[in-house]
Amino acid sequence: MSPHASGIRALPKVLLHDHLDGGLRPSTVLEIADEIGHDLPVSGSDRTTDALARWFRESADSGSLVRYLETFEHTVAVMQTKAALRRVARECVLDLARDGVVYAESRYAPEQHLRGGLTLEEVIEEVNAGYREGEEAAAAEGHPIVVRAVLTAMRHAAKSREIAELAVRYRDAGVGGFDIAGAEAGHPPSRHLDAFEYLRRENAHFTIHAGEAFGLPSIWEALQWCGADRLGHGVRIVDDIGLGAGTVTDDPLAANLMAREDLSQLRLGRLAAFVRDTRVPLEMCPHSNVQTGAAPSIAAHPITLLTRLRYRVTLNTDNRLMSDTSMTQEMQALVTEADWSLEDLRWVTTNAMKSAFLPFDERLDLIEGTIKPAYAAAALAG
Repeated sequence: MSPHASGIRALPKVLLHDHLDGGLRPSTVLEIADEIGHDLPVSGSDRTTDALARWFRESADSGSLVRYLETFEHTVAVMQTKAALRRVARECVLDLARDGVVYAESRYAPEQHLRGGLTLEEVIEEVNAGYREGEEAAAAEGHPIVVRAVLTAMRHAAKSREIAELAVRYRDAGVGGFDIAGAEAGHPPSRHLDAFEYLRRENAHFTIHAGEAFGLPSIWEALQWCGADRLGHGVRIVDDIGLGAGTVTDDPLAANLMAREDLSQLRLGRLAAFVRDTRVPLEMCPHSNVQTGAAPSIAAHPITLLTRLRYRVTLNTDNRLMSDTSMTQEMQALVTEADWSLEDLRWVTTNAMKSAFLPFDERLDLIEGTIKPAYAAAALAG
């Protein structure tokens, strides 16, 4: 059964991979930039919300992760004060809740918000305060949502251990876990092994951006050296899945079509089998992956194949501003372009809730009390 667009918006959604500095409202970027005197790439008669939104989308839609990341220079620039951080965090929660998201993990790198003289602790506390304000405002609107922060360290920098310690320090104050992000090539996750070993000793959760712009070695290191709980993107795991004389990567659309008919034609390599067997959650972001060149199209995105193969796939937005997307749009695109059903959407939503950096009983409450009933009702409604 393929759900209609209006029905998709009403479905409960779970979001594990969403960057705070990649989801600002264009109007907020404009307003704060005017307040602080930051030069934006639009000016004169083009200095409008619509023009700025278009610039972010077009600049990010380059096929290059490096250029994609350059767009963050402008969003980070307007997130350097307590008031700005709290506002952006609050608006993030409200925007997600209005889109039907019932649980979200919003990640950001505290080290990128120190230009105005704030300390790392002040950054974290202001963002946490903004999330709590957003939750309260969303509940008042009739859209209850739970939001946890994921503290990110930049993989090209040297603050990962310090950020990891802060993730542990604030884990009872709304911080769910830790992450590393940034350009993969030349910055392997094992460079931050000290941080990951510390987190494991402290029984703390962490995910690692791996298998997006770089291939299987990045995934292997993230899992086997660093011990990641989840993989940020992980899309390149298909490089280890055989199809005919080659791999799925050679013809991803054909692989997606074949997966609906005869999964026996696909051969899993050792790493691909390990990821599936051990139920490693994959934080997949279709629109973003197409923009950065990690996938050729929504129709040919590996998320469909991996869902058919029953990997622990989750669906995410990555950067809502740069990709001009939302969870509703991500779902709708898969329904329209990759022939997803309501059952597929329920599967990835439940996967995400099972994989959240949240206590088990709270995860179970959302699955049994919110997700299952809503999808069952949608199925009955047809």
